[in-house]
Formats: sequence, C-alpha cells, structure tokens
Amino acid sequence: MAPPRRRIETSFIAFDVTYVDGTQTSNRRVPATALTGLEGDAAAQPIIEQQDREIGQASGRPRPAIRSLARSPAKG
Repeated sequence: MAPPRRRIETSFIAFDVTYVDGTQTSNRRVPATALTGLEGDAAAQPIIEQQDREIGQASGRPRPAIRSLARSPAKG
C-alpha cells in the first residue's frame, strides 16, 4: 500500500489593484508567505507587477503601471 500523499497548504492574500489609467482588477492572489517580512503588503507589488508582465506578454497588451494596492475585503 502506498503511503498517503501529503497536501501542501498554500494560502493566498487577495489584493485589489488600481492602475494609473484608472482601471482596476480585483482579487489578485499573492502567496501569504511573500508578505511575512518587514515590507508587509508592499512586498505584493513586485509580485503583481511580474504577473502583469506575464499577462501582457500572453495577451499582447501590456498593463499600465500600478497606482495603488489594497487587500481585498474578506469573503463571508
């Protein structure tokens, strides 16, 4: 009998992003482990910028610069 598989629990923090052109996206996920240092939520911006670069390359439409980030309201 094979040993039971271990589940890796990864928690994420969701952020709402506002861009310099006024557009917004909601619930952008950042691993909670990335936010444990002294930078706090500021550490989320380079992660979301990297996600934006990947999205822009895949879609052919680059995302504008980020104006602000805020944690998404907790659900339920």
